Amino acid sequence: MQTRKRISVTGIVQGVGYRPHVFRLAQRHRLSGTVRNTLSGVEIEVQGADSALERFQMELEAEAPPLAKVISFSTEDIPCLSESGFTILTSESGKPANTLVSPDIATCPDCLHELLDTSNRRFGYPFINCTNCGPRFTILRQIPYERVNTSMHVFQMCPACQMEYDDPLNRRFHAQPNACWECGPQFTLLDERGDIVEGDPVASVIKALKDGCIVAIKGLGGFHLSVDAMNEKAVIKLRQRKHRWEKPLAVMTADMSGVQDLCIVRDGDHELLESPQRPIVLMCKRTDTCLPDAIAPGNPELGVFLPYTPLQHLLFARGDFAALVMTSANLTEEPICIDNDEALQRLQGIADFFLVHNRDILLRCDDSVQRSIDGLAVVLRRSRGFVPVPVSLGCELPAVLAVGGELKNAVCITKGEHAFLGQHIGDIQNLSSYNFFEESIASLEAILEWKPQLIAHDLHPAYLSTQWALKQEGVQTIGVQHHHAHIASCMAENRLEQPVIGVALDGTGYGVDGHIWGGEVIVADFHSFSRVGHLEYVPMPGGEQAIREPWRMALAHLVQAGSSCMSDGLKYLNSVPRTHLELIQKMTLQRTCSPLTSSCGRLFDGVTALIGLRSRVSFEAQAAIELEALCGDREYDAYEVPIRKGDTFEIQTGPLFEQIVQDLKRGVSQEVISGRFHQGVIAAFAEIVQQTAIATGIQDICLSGGCFLNSHLTRGLSRLLRSQGLRVHIQTQVPCGDGGLSLGQAVIAAHSGMKEAFQDSNLTFCDSRHIEKVATHLMLESI
Repeated sequence: MQTRKRISVTGIVQGVGYRPHVFRLAQRHRLSGTVRNTLSGVEIEVQGADSALERFQMELEAEAPPLAKVISFSTEDIPCLSESGFTILTSESGKPANTLVSPDIATCPDCLHELLDTSNRRFGYPFINCTNCGPRFTILRQIPYERVNTSMHVFQMCPACQMEYDDPLNRRFHAQPNACWECGPQFTLLDERGDIVEGDPVASVIKALKDGCIVAIKGLGGFHLSVDAMNEKAVIKLRQRKHRWEKPLAVMTADMSGVQDLCIVRDGDHELLESPQRPIVLMCKRTDTCLPDAIAPGNPELGVFLPYTPLQHLLFARGDFAALVMTSANLTEEPICIDNDEALQRLQGIADFFLVHNRDILLRCDDSVQRSIDGLAVVLRRSRGFVPVPVSLGCELPAVLAVGGELKNAVCITKGEHAFLGQHIGDIQNLSSYNFFEESIASLEAILEWKPQLIAHDLHPAYLSTQWALKQEGVQTIGVQHHHAHIASCMAENRLEQPVIGVALDGTGYGVDGHIWGGEVIVADFHSFSRVGHLEYVPMPGGEQAIREPWRMALAHLVQAGSSCMSDGLKYLNSVPRTHLELIQKMTLQRTCSPLTSSCGRLFDGVTALIGLRSRVSFEAQAAIELEALCGDREYDAYEVPIRKGDTFEIQTGPLFEQIVQDLKRGVSQEVISGRFHQGVIAAFAEIVQQTAIATGIQDICLSGGCFLNSHLTRGLSRLLRSQGLRVHIQTQVPCGDGGLSLGQAVIAAHSGMKEAFQDSNLTFCDSRHIEKVATHLMLESI
């Protein structure tokens, strides 16, 4: 008895060996039928005995290729056909695209073995790949993912490569970047003037690195600037030329043994480092490491990653380096270079040599960054290896483009049940970054064949992303409050549809009252929010200058604490000239050029400066990172942080600074003050959350905002809230900082365009009027 079924599979099932997988299973069970790529995924028609079909379907899922990610799997019975054998058909075209694209993936073990095998025809070939690894997103113009739609279309395969490409039983079957020495891309080494350096490019680069030179190396998603990490003079020269004075530099080692020589490998680190995404992983440096201090000055952590391209493996195999600096090839705050001519122009005066190749990078994509917090892998920067894998939303939403904020920007679009975040763009504060921002939007729209019905943006009128959104014609725009977007991003990732209590802690966000927010507790759903608690407002003397000079925030908090605390505390700001202190004190008291802020990031800055750790910073969150690093794994008593009851719960920071000053007078160490400060902040926010949960009955708590990249803060607050019986949700798929902001903007805007409102059996929470009722209820409660 014969049965025929049509099986439709959606997800990341193209370019990952899924059709050969289907073909091999059909051959194994002697089934007839067809398989083809469609613009929605993969469509299978399979015919045979019922028992064979049952085994086929079980193994189809159980033995899927390692890079495949199936999102949906539907089956229907169809009439049997008179046919024999199983055939792979040409791909469907001519309809709107709806499939998912694989990200760029690190070199797989099979390709690595061939790369280093002297008897293999691809020995030493720096572009070796197969269906289980290699470039995808960065070489793609449009879908379906076929060679003609990639930058590989200019390379005609030789007979040997074509035979592999056409053989369903070969792991290079329809591997679109398939190539070899005879027919594929090649590397060329150029000197600083752009002239060709004769000889073996890889050997010449190894010599240049060992001689202390800076080499710009073209990779998957852009160029790296590389030096020998053990050569302190070369590292300092790179910092000087790149204008990156103190921010840590990422380091690549050959293998896990090299990582263990540099860092303490903790639970979860090993898996992150060797994952197919190959992110940079933040880890604790060993105290006995031989790395020069210039790699990460004043920072106990190091960003480490393993080779993910064939060329990187060759550099370590042939060069025997302990470690190489591999940092983005750009001037600080500019996008990464991707084009050969662009690199020669923009990196003039930085790089001594340029290792270029002739396979175009169509989409720039920086390295991703992760760290492990309390056993969970969190994303600090989401780019290569992760983009364009979508976040599954669980319900179909209108087409929304969300343009994010100003710092660590990444855009997001919603299509059907998915949210697609673009690659990390960075800070949109110059023309080149702004152009990359527009480029990212255009590439997502082109690849997914998509146009927005709504555009969501931040409320801050000065953000270039906001200004871009408001200039678009023929499409409705919607402003979304910054911290509401943070919490909605966490909700969307965790598929929470009912109201939550959100704790949003970051450096800067435009508040609905015109002040700068950043230490907020809100009650929210996807439609609206109510602010129920926050850090008390403090003047921010000099505006953005206070971010670069944390001593200003220390002084502002001392002024806020009162004259006695200020007079005692000023002596600890002895690195600042007296005239500067007097001027900023006057500005603070008179509120001259001193906007009010409730920012948690600025609170951390103030404490860092007061205890003498850092009075000036050269990159975002530098002060807070160093304050966190002091804590270690010890247990500390908490400072008492009172909460005042008014229109909202307000955390009082004046008494906190009084206690810090008293500890300084007693000679208490920086480490203990940092630990007591962290514990005090954790306890204060936990108290507001607990009281809000009692008043509303809401048990789901979302933590988001850049301050939650602080592992001590995240771990401490999560554990305390869970001990109170609350369900705590953090973010692991997208950054909790501004790199994930656009996801929250997108879902809020999408729900604003939907007629349906989420309902709860105990609580209707779908409009601002209800939120106001909740807020009023809270204000009647006494903390």
